[in-house]
Amino acid sequence: MRCFLKRTVILSACSLCLLFVFKNLHEGNEDFNTNEEEKRLGREIALNQLYSIRNVHNFLELWNASSVMNVSYQYLAGIPPLKKKYLTIGLSSVKRQRGNYLQETLKSIFKQSTNEELKDMVVVVHLADFDVEWNSRTAQEISSKFVHYIISGHLLIIHAPEKNYPPLTGLKRNFNDPPNRVTFRSKQNIDYAFLLNFCASLSDYYIMIEDDVYCAKSFFTAIKKAVASREGSYWVTLEFSKLGYIGKLYHSRELPRLAQFLFLFYQEMPCDWLLTHFRNLLTQKEVIRFRPSLFQHNGYYSSFQGTANKLKDDDFEGDSVDFPDNPPADIHTSITVFEQYAPHKAYSNVDGYFWGKSPHVNNHFTVMFIKPVNISHINIRTGTQERPNDILHSGKVEIGTKMTNKMCGDYISIGDLARGQFDQSGIEHLIKSPAECIRILVTNDQKEWVIIKSINVWTKKENIA
Repeated sequence: MRCFLKRTVILSACSLCLLFVFKNLHEGNEDFNTNEEEKRLGREIALNQLYSIRNVHNFLELWNASSVMNVSYQYLAGIPPLKKKYLTIGLSSVKRQRGNYLQETLKSIFKQSTNEELKDMVVVVHLADFDVEWNSRTAQEISSKFVHYIISGHLLIIHAPEKNYPPLTGLKRNFNDPPNRVTFRSKQNIDYAFLLNFCASLSDYYIMIEDDVYCAKSFFTAIKKAVASREGSYWVTLEFSKLGYIGKLYHSRELPRLAQFLFLFYQEMPCDWLLTHFRNLLTQKEVIRFRPSLFQHNGYYSSFQGTANKLKDDDFEGDSVDFPDNPPADIHTSITVFEQYAPHKAYSNVDGYFWGKSPHVNNHFTVMFIKPVNISHINIRTGTQERPNDILHSGKVEIGTKMTNKMCGDYISIGDLARGQFDQSGIEHLIKSPAECIRILVTNDQKEWVIIKSINVWTKKENIA
């Protein structure tokens, strides 16, 4: 009876999740040349195919998946580390028609990491091309330039032979993609599935990047801080880039399940769409993304037919990234909120921002801390790349040091916004008392709406004797 009940609950949950995620299917970063009607039909086809009895049983198997798939791998360079690491960085690479960025990506990973950081990470490269000569030649080139990292156990190159792959031709043409694109993205899903499967036991956490990215300095330390900030809270995916499947972090214990998910639905849709559905199915409804981004897309030519790909992450910062502390707080505003662009999105790691209708003089946006804090640095960004005019044209930033009846008082101005931006360090020298609130005060009416993209707060670090 218990088994029947469990199956019923899981079947119902899978059904509801499928309906939810496909209702909210978003447009990915792939540059599909289809019209809206074709996309709608593609979504319906994909939904019908996933929402089938066969695939419901697949979800039941996936739900209980904890062991890795039986895949044979070839070691092209290096061996798995004997000691479990904190982080595995995984990337898959194939032969490109134009451009090759793999070595530059590896160079960036190691150059932007200290020796102490490298001790607790391993980089795994899956050379996934079916051209074995290219794989061998590429592995030799990497080995000659990164021999130190291979010998010290920081770099490992693998290959999953073609015999492990499911059929890659005659596949379903979801979204009316041409057959060659369907084959490319379906194989890419399997490439990543085999990479995830291999990395499942190497570390506590796994982050996925592409083979054409540039890394921020000390990205490893920034990731550790971000993970520590989520201690005690449930999450499936933490995101450190807004592009595709770059900078997506997972618990390594979830990798067998994620690998089988990509394998089961490899021909349905692109990898970044599947990753979104995986997160939703495991009940993380909102995107948790940390800013600034730690990884930047650096390639110009796509691995698919060498087409131009100019995608850039405007949240990326190459210098050493120190994620904000953003102490727990309640957020209040007198600016009229537009639809779902809630005030808390400007202060949290939830993806999105606050968007309000035309602000008037003396409107405010206030961060009220749960406990008083000693602030050292505040950064406020308004407007976006897509809507550069929706900045706060006239406003000042104040700190309140006295709370009475859940209202802040004794505000002290620490500066004005300049072209919609504010960045002030050394605040602990300006404000001697712990802060109860931060208030953005509108000082002139404006016709344009206002986007508050982010409010970041750093607190004073206590000296440890």
